[in-house]
Order: sequence, then C-alpha cells, then structure tokens
Amino acid sequence: MISVLISRINRSTTYLSHDLWKRLKTMNNSPVKKSNALTSSPYYIFCLLILLYMFDYLDRLIVVSLFPFMKQDWGITDTQCGLFVSAVYWSILIFTLPASVIIDRWSRKKSIGMMAILWCTATLSCAFTKNFRQLFIARTAIGLGEAGYAPGGTAMISAMLPKEKRAGMLGIWNASIPLGSALGIVLGGIIAEHFGWRHAFGIVALPGIIVAVLLFFVKDYKTVALTVPAVPGNKDTGARMRGKDIIRHFTANKTLLFNNFAFAANTFVTTALLTWLPSYFQRIEGISVSRAATKGAAVMLLAIIGAPLGGFLTDRWLKKRKNARLVFPAISSLTTSVLLFTAFRFLRGDIQYAVLLGVGITAVSFVPAAVAVTQDVVHPGLRAVSLSLCVIVQHLL
Repeated sequence: MISVLISRINRSTTYLSHDLWKRLKTMNNSPVKKSNALTSSPYYIFCLLILLYMFDYLDRLIVVSLFPFMKQDWGITDTQCGLFVSAVYWSILIFTLPASVIIDRWSRKKSIGMMAILWCTATLSCAFTKNFRQLFIARTAIGLGEAGYAPGGTAMISAMLPKEKRAGMLGIWNASIPLGSALGIVLGGIIAEHFGWRHAFGIVALPGIIVAVLLFFVKDYKTVALTVPAVPGNKDTGARMRGKDIIRHFTANKTLLFNNFAFAANTFVTTALLTWLPSYFQRIEGISVSRAATKGAAVMLLAIIGAPLGGFLTDRWLKKRKNARLVFPAISSLTTSVLLFTAFRFLRGDIQYAVLLGVGITAVSFVPAAVAVTQDVVHPGLRAVSLSLCVIVQHLL
C-alpha cells in the first residue's frame, strides 16, 4: 500500500516538474523576453537618442520665443535676454571635455541618461525662477547637462551600428537639431500665449525626463580599454595609454585636425547665415518680421533633408572610395560657397530664395561625414572625447 502511494507521488512529482519546465520555457518566449529584445535593439536605442537630441535643442532654444514675455514681466534688456542663450553655450564649452571623458570611461547609457535628466530638470526649474539671476543659473545648468550629450550619443551610435552605416545614421540623428530648434521656437510662443511663459519650460521638460529614464533600461556597450594601437615598430603596442599618449593621439592626427577646423569653418558660415537671414529678408525685400522669420525658418528646416541625404550618399560612396567621408564634405562645402556667392551677388527675389533653399540642404550635408570622421580615425575608447574636441573648436571659432 505504502509502495503504491510512493509510486503515485513520484509520478505526480515528475509530471509537475515537466509541467513547470514547460511553463518556464513559455515564460522565456513571453513578452518579457520580447521586451529584453526591444531594449537591446540598436534601432530602439537609436530612436531614444534621436528623441533626446530633439529635446536637447528644444530645451536649449525655447527661451528665444519667450523673450518678449520676460522683458514685459521683469523689465530686462535685449542684452540680458541674449545672455540666457550664451549661458548654455559657454557652459557646454567648459564642461564638454570632462563630461566626454566620463562617458568614454564609464557607462554610456547611464552617463547620457543622467545628463538628460539634469538638463530637463534644469529646464523645469526655469519655470520657478523669479528674476534674471535665477534664470541665468538655471540656463547654465542646462548647458552642464547638455555638454556631453552630442559626444556621448555619437559615441554610442558609432559603437552599436556598423561602420558602413555610420554616416547615414548620424545624418538622421543630426536632423534632430533643426527639428528640435524649430519646435522649441514655435511651441514656446504658442504655450506662452495660452498658458504663460513659465508653463512653456515645464511642459517641454517632462517628455525629455521620460525618455531619459527609458534609456537606463537599454543595452549598454562595454568600455573599451585604452591601449596603445598596433603600429609596426612600436614596442609599446598593447600597453595602457598614458596621458601623453592620448594627447599625442589627437595632436598628431592630421586628418582629425583638418576635419575639426573645416567643420568649425562650415559651422561659422551656416550659423551666420541662419542668424541673419530673417533680418536680410526684412531689410532687402521690405517684408514683415513674421514673414521674414518664416522664410528664414524654411531654409533651416531643409537641414532635415540635407543631413540624412549627405550621410547616405557618403556611405554609398564609401564602398567605392575609402576617403569618401573626407572628399564629400569638401565637395558639399564648395557647392555651398558657390551657391551663396551667386545668390547674394547676382540674384534677387524668388530666384534668389530658391537658391537659398538649396543652400539649406547643401550647407549641412557635410555634417554626418565630418562627424563620422571624428569616430573613424580615433581609438574606440576615445570617441566621445574626439567629438568634444570638435565641439570646442567650433565654439572657440
């Protein structure tokens, strides 16, 4: 009797164990596994990075459309309003290099996530400021958070996507800049008119915080050890890079140096163009401020086409020419120069505007290739630092 009972218990235990094993296998194929697959997908991570880059520029430039409301409430001057923008850029200039060092040597996703939360929280705090000094400090904090995002995001994209697709994907990523800039200027004015200028800061800050939190749950990429690259005849190959090795790695890299200064020169021209184009239209054509601003914004928004287009064309050409990422920016820059000279020297009216719309595409088509070069020609463990140096050169020029 007892033996029969024990036999039945054993059979039941065996059945339960098999049933439990089947359930566990089912759980492995459940939405949890699919969720893990999603968070480790390069394209899911890429989408989060695009959204954050858009919020980066949205939070940075929303203040521009709020100037009239601030001047009315606080009685501040145009110069003081301009300092709200300068505070962000000077903060980025000062902190971009140390932030990039942290990104390269620590977790990329955690670094980027924490920086995004910092700048979004600083944007939110702008809604509670009561005077010029408080808002200036809050804007400086925004720059501190944004200082390492472009280098960190670029390094993360370079690590998770194939080299042959790098320029194209960086082109799509950089298209977030004009989109975020335009949204910041447009949404800021709309929100301020309906709810007050303080609410504008709060409303645009919250979505960025949500995206930043999601980034903490994605796949991270291992920190690359800083070892001396393999060079024929170099006895230190494989040894840990010291400070002087890192400095020499950048200063002796002529390709990187020329690329960075060419990048800065292009940025100088495009920034001046976009800054003064609305004023040019207003003075030369005698149109209203709003219409002039709209015409200037249309040129800027075409960068959404120009950046991805330049990246994809460069990647296709790279299959046939190894230095395509250097030659393409040279050609696009020369094309932009010819178009600008022709438009301002010989043309007026609709024909001139049509040419300037073309400039909106060509003027930024070099960006993906130039950014890709900052990643291609340096040690994989110094990619964020490499782009931060490019950013510093741009800001100093």
